[in-house]
Amino acid sequence: MKRIVVTGGAGLIGSALITQLLEKDHNVICIDNFLTGSREALTPFMTHANFSLIEHDVTMPLPKIDGHIDWIFHLASPASPNHNSPISYHSLPMETMMVNTKGTHQLLDLALQHNARFIFASTSEVYGDPLEHPQKESYNGNVSTTGPRSIYDEAKRFGETLTAYYARDKHLDGRIVRIFNTYGPGMRKDDQRMLVNFVTQALENKDITIYGDGTQTRSLGYVKDTARGIIMYMEKDNLAGEIINIGSQVEHTVLEYAHMVIKLTGSKSNIVHLHDVTDDPQRRQPDISKAKLLLNWQPTTSLEQGMKEMIAYYQNTQK
Repeated sequence: MKRIVVTGGAGLIGSALITQLLEKDHNVICIDNFLTGSREALTPFMTHANFSLIEHDVTMPLPKIDGHIDWIFHLASPASPNHNSPISYHSLPMETMMVNTKGTHQLLDLALQHNARFIFASTSEVYGDPLEHPQKESYNGNVSTTGPRSIYDEAKRFGETLTAYYARDKHLDGRIVRIFNTYGPGMRKDDQRMLVNFVTQALENKDITIYGDGTQTRSLGYVKDTARGIIMYMEKDNLAGEIINIGSQVEHTVLEYAHMVIKLTGSKSNIVHLHDVTDDPQRRQPDISKAKLLLNWQPTTSLEQGMKEMIAYYQNTQK
């Protein structure tokens, strides 16, 4: 049994991570301030003997945690790119920048104090609007340091810099996982990311809204696969300082995803196009060769299966 800290555990990936860690009989301490996470996501764990919750903002001085810590997963951060969402990184710019920089710094120090293994949850957004396709971990990206998405992209990039420094100069077992677009049951509707928007709009037979012409591509990973990959990365020895992509290689245009949702829901929705979004990446697909080689990991949930599970979740929540 490991004693594990998960920041951002009330988020989509964090709660899936906690589910799988508890199934492995680990002891999990979740730290979350519920800025973008959902209290409901933690409800299944609250009576579990191996789970405890600390309600706290990790940009503030960290509370004392008694006993040894073996692993730290740092997932806390706003992540939605939708300007209209009240919990997007555009709506929470300082919180986004601070949790990925100051928060990361404090959690790295905590890991150092406990000689704990540390994973920083980075993002495919560090690749920006990529000139390389698919994106390998060695690709340094095509990013703007001052554009509207930089509050997220650059904060994540600096979080990677901090983690790499601690691994290189302080000999911490620090690791970086670059998580590509992830979906699944439990996404907050007000998050307003692409697929949750499409599904909720389709189920209500409302217009499905697409930013731009819809030819931009995304590769969507199912949340259970994503969580499993991150845990496998943490479990594997001798990977300090590594960077690994976790995501799906099944790439479709945004317009294709909209049509899939309409078909799977039997919706009467029409598709409408809104204005382009500044710095919106035109192509997004991970090269997961490294995850396959080092972790023996790859996604196992088909896109159709995952979408059906997500649709069923929102159908049930609307009843």
